[in-house]
Amino acid sequence: MTELPALRAAYRHDKATLLAALQATGASARGIRVLLRKLSTLAGKLLQTLWQRARLPDDMALVAVGGFGREQLFPYSDVDVLLLLPEALAPEADNALRAQIEGFIGSCWDAGLEIGSSVRTVAECLAESAGDVTVQTSLLEARLLCGSAALFGQFQRQYRAQLNPEAFVLAKTLEMRQRHTKYENTPYALEPNCKESPGGLRDLQMILWVAQATGLGSGWKELAANGMATALELRQIERNEALLCLIRARLHAAAGRREDRLVFDLQTAVAESFGYRSQAPDGSRLPMRASETLMRRYYWAAKAVSQLSQILLLNIEECLVLRHRSDVAGCAQPSERSARRSAQPIPGVLASDATPRCASMASADRQMIDDATLAPSTHEPRAINARFFEKAGLIEVASDDLYSRDPHAILETFLLYQTTLGLKDLSARTLRALYNARSVMDSAFRRDPVNRATFMRILQQPSGITHAMRLMNQTSVLGRYLWPFRRIVGQMQHDLFHVYTVDQHILMVLRNMRRFFMAEHAHEYPFCSQLAGGWDQPWVLYIAALYHDIGKGRGGDHSRIGAQEVQRFCRQHGVARAQARLIEFLVREHLTMSTVAQKQDLSDPDVIAAFARQVGNERNLTAMYLLTVADIRGTSPKVWNAWKGKLLEDLYRATLRVLGGRAPDAAAEIEARKRQALVQLALSALPFEAHKALWATLDVSYFMRHDAADIAWHTRHLSRQVGTAKPVVRSRQSLAGDGLQVMVYAADQTDLFARICGYFDRAGFSILDARVHTAHNGYALDTFQVVASSQPGHYRELTHMVESDLRHVLEEDGPLPEPARRRVSRRVQSFPVAPRVSLRPDEKAQRWLLAISASDRAGLLYLVARILARHHLSVQLAKISTLGERVEDSFLIQGPELQNNARQIQIETELLRELSA
Repeated sequence: MTELPALRAAYRHDKATLLAALQATGASARGIRVLLRKLSTLAGKLLQTLWQRARLPDDMALVAVGGFGREQLFPYSDVDVLLLLPEALAPEADNALRAQIEGFIGSCWDAGLEIGSSVRTVAECLAESAGDVTVQTSLLEARLLCGSAALFGQFQRQYRAQLNPEAFVLAKTLEMRQRHTKYENTPYALEPNCKESPGGLRDLQMILWVAQATGLGSGWKELAANGMATALELRQIERNEALLCLIRARLHAAAGRREDRLVFDLQTAVAESFGYRSQAPDGSRLPMRASETLMRRYYWAAKAVSQLSQILLLNIEECLVLRHRSDVAGCAQPSERSARRSAQPIPGVLASDATPRCASMASADRQMIDDATLAPSTHEPRAINARFFEKAGLIEVASDDLYSRDPHAILETFLLYQTTLGLKDLSARTLRALYNARSVMDSAFRRDPVNRATFMRILQQPSGITHAMRLMNQTSVLGRYLWPFRRIVGQMQHDLFHVYTVDQHILMVLRNMRRFFMAEHAHEYPFCSQLAGGWDQPWVLYIAALYHDIGKGRGGDHSRIGAQEVQRFCRQHGVARAQARLIEFLVREHLTMSTVAQKQDLSDPDVIAAFARQVGNERNLTAMYLLTVADIRGTSPKVWNAWKGKLLEDLYRATLRVLGGRAPDAAAEIEARKRQALVQLALSALPFEAHKALWATLDVSYFMRHDAADIAWHTRHLSRQVGTAKPVVRSRQSLAGDGLQVMVYAADQTDLFARICGYFDRAGFSILDARVHTAHNGYALDTFQVVASSQPGHYRELTHMVESDLRHVLEEDGPLPEPARRRVSRRVQSFPVAPRVSLRPDEKAQRWLLAISASDRAGLLYLVARILARHHLSVQLAKISTLGERVEDSFLIQGPELQNNARQIQIETELLRELSA
C-alpha cells in the first residue's frame, strides 16, 4: 500500500504540472474548463485511493459536493466532500467507526488535500438543507466518488422528491440580492471578487442552479435547447465564463492560496500572466498599465455576465409562472424526466416531513413568490405605442425582432423610459432583444439622422437623463452609439485618485451636474444650484460632462483628445456654433479651474486676471465652475471637501468681478477688507483703535491673503499679544465647514513651519492649506486649515487640545524630531506615483515656486518641511492638494540658498530621495 508521503509528493507533482500548463496559455481561456476538470479528477483519484486505505464500511459513500461536485476545482479551492452514512451507522455511538472516519479525514490533509468535510445520513442531509439554502445548493451538485452506489441513489431520489422550483428560485434570488448589496451592487469595484461580486462566477452558477432545480437543464447547452437562451447568448455566456474562470485560476496561482479578490497586490502579477505589459519593448510607457488592461477585460466580462444572467433569470421566472398558472411547460418543452423533477418540492422549502419550518406552503406564501419575484408575467400589457408595451412597470417590445426590423426603436426605448410615467426598467424580452441587436448598432446606425435627433432629445428632456444614460450603458447601447465612449467602458485608472472606471466616473459627473438643476437637491450645493437656476440650456453641460474624460487611455492629453471628439459630436448632431464652442472649451479646459484654485495664490491679482483672460466671459466661467465641482465630486467620496469648495467659489467670485469690468485694484481691495474687519470687531466689543498695534506690523501681502473674517479673528485674539514672549495658538471650527482653522503667532524661526507640521502629523491631522506671514516685528502669523483623521464628537474639545498641545510643542527647544515611518496603503504600494519636484522662480522673480507630486503617506508634509528648514528656506504659502492617495502640493518659498544653482539641485535631490523612500 502506497505511503502517505509518496501520495502527497505525487499529488503535488501532478498539480504543479497542471498549474504550469495554466500559466503557459497566455491570454487564451480556451482550455480552462478542461484544466479545472483535470484538477478535480486529480483530487478525486487521490480521495478514492485514501478511501480504499481507510477500509470504511462498504455501505458508506464518498460524495463530491459544491464546485468539486460539478467538476470545477480551482487551484486552491477547498475540496468539499460528504461522507454519506446509512441510517444504521452512528459514529457517535461507534468508537471504531468514528476513529476510521477521523483517520480518513486526517489522511486527506496529510496527503495535501484541503478538504471541507461533513458526515451525515440521508435524513440529516435533508434536515440540514431544510434550514440552510447554501447546504441545499451544494447537495444539488452531488456526485458519487466511491462507496455505495445504492446509498447515493437513495439520497438522490429522496432529495429530488422534495425539489420545488418556485421556492428555490425565490430563495436564490433573495440570496443573490443580499450578495450584490454586500458588494455595493456594482461589478466595477477597485478590488472585485471575481467569484462573488455582481457579474462574477457566482451569478452564472446561480443561473445553472435554478435551471437544474426547475428541470431546464444542468448546463448551458441544455438551457439553450430548452428555449432559455439564444445561440448568441450561449456563445457569450461560455466565452465570459471561461475568462472569469481563467482569471480566478490565475489569481489562485499568483497568490499561492485561495484568493478570489483581485486585490491591488496581485492585479499586476495576474495581468502579466496574461501577457499584458505596462511598457513597450523599447522601455517606453504604454497608454495603459498591464493591470488596467486586465481590469478592463474583467469589467467587460462582468458587465456581460450581469446582462445575460438578468435575462436568463427573468426568463426562468416567467417560465415558472406559466407552469404554475397553467400546469404545463408554457415556455419550453423540457424532457419528460426534467418535467417530473421540476414538479417536485425542494427540501427545506416545501412539504417535507423533515422540514417543519416550511412544511406547508400556504396560498399566501405562493402569492408572495408571485408578487416578489415572478410578478411581471401576471400583469396584462398596456400599449404605449405600436412598438412597445408597458408590463408591470417594465418596457416590453411588441415583437422579438423589433430592433432588427426598425433600428430607430433602439434609442426610442430609452426616450420612452424617460418620458413615460411609471416605467422603471426593461423586461427580459426587451433586454434580450437589445442584446441580440448589437450587430444592428453599426456605423450606419450611428450616422442615421433620426437616431441622432433621438439622442439629442434624450439629452434635452427635463428629467430622467441620468437614469436613461445609466441604463444605456448597462445595456451597452451608449458605447455602441457613442463609439468613443465604448473605448473607456470598464477602463480603470490606477492613478490613486479615481475610484471608479472612466465610464462610471463620467456618469457620476453627469449625475452631479443633473442634480444642480433639481430643486430637491438644492440643499447639497446651494451656490451651484443658484447658478444652475439661471442657466438656460442644461444639455450643453450634460454633453460636456459626457465627453470631459472620454479621451483617457489613448496616450497624450486626454483633454485635447476629448475636445476633438466633442467637436465632431457637435458637428454631427447639429449643435449650434456658439454652444459647440462652449462645449469644446469646457472639455479642453475642464482641469484648469481646479488647478488654479488648488495650486496658485488666489490673493495675487495677476493670477485672477490671467484666469479671467483664459475663461473669456461670465457664461464660460459659470459653466466651467459647475463642471469642475461636478467632476471633483465624481472622482472619489474622499476627494471633495468643504475647503476645496471654498477655494473654487473664491476663485469664481474673484474672476467674476474682473469679468464684470472691475480692474484688479489691490489698494481698494485691502481697504474694503479692513473696513469689513472693523465692522466685525465692533460687534465683538473690541476697544476703539485696539487693532492698530497689530495692523501696524502687517504688510500688504497679509491683507491680500486673508479675508475680512480671518483678519477680524486674528485681531480679536492678538491685539493685546503683539510681541508676546510666549507663542499664541488659537483654533476654531473652520468657516468652510470641515475641520479646524488654527492660528499660530510666535517669534519667527527657521524651523517654525516644520515644528507645526510635525505636531499635526503626530496628532493625526491632515493639513489642507497653510498661509504663512512674517510681520515687521519678526513674528510669524500662520494660519492652517486642518482636518482630523476621525471626526470628533465635539469640536470644542478638539480646539482646546490643539491650543494646549501645539503651544507646548512650540515652547520646547531642541532639534526637530525624526519623522515617524508608517506603512503605506496597499494601493500605493501596488501603483506608486513616480515623485516629481519642480523648483522655479515666480513670474516676478521675487520668490520661488516649489511643486511636488507623489504618492500620499502619513507625515509627507513634515518630511518636506524638515528639508526646507534644513536649508533655511521660509514658506510663505502652502497649497496642499490631496487627490485620493496622491498629493500635489505647491509652496511659495524664499531664502538665500535659492540664489545658488548647486544648492537648488541639492534641495531638489533631497526632496526626491525622501519622496521615493
